[in-house]
Amino acid sequence: MGRLVHFEIHVDDMERAKKFYGEVFGWSFQDWSEYAGMPYFGAVTGGEEQPGINGALMQRQGPAPAPNQPLNGFSCTMGVEDYDSIEAKILDNGGMVALPKYALPGMAWQGYFKDTEGNIFGIHQPDVNAK
Repeated sequence: MGRLVHFEIHVDDMERAKKFYGEVFGWSFQDWSEYAGMPYFGAVTGGEEQPGINGALMQRQGPAPAPNQPLNGFSCTMGVEDYDSIEAKILDNGGMVALPKYALPGMAWQGYFKDTEGNIFGIHQPDVNAK
């Protein structure tokens, strides 16, 4: 079975990206650059008792995504407890709204953002009352 076990977010400015994801989602980072042969920081996204996976920030090897282009790759979505407070942190830390908050009726609130590196990601707050 091909279960997703790791993700990589391509970044232009490693320190800026570490600050963004650390401040917004509370991630911590481990320097794995020696193993990767390039700037590469493992991202710890939560405790082992929580569902989810860990990943990494890696140095972008080509041009950043152009504005208003279709997504070419995977979009990571982070589960959050309070959509509005996380959206405020995203915006306060240099992120931008890509697709505003919307309801997945009877299930959750969802929305998409651009990080400081131009990458698209989502946030998802479970809420059976969403409509």
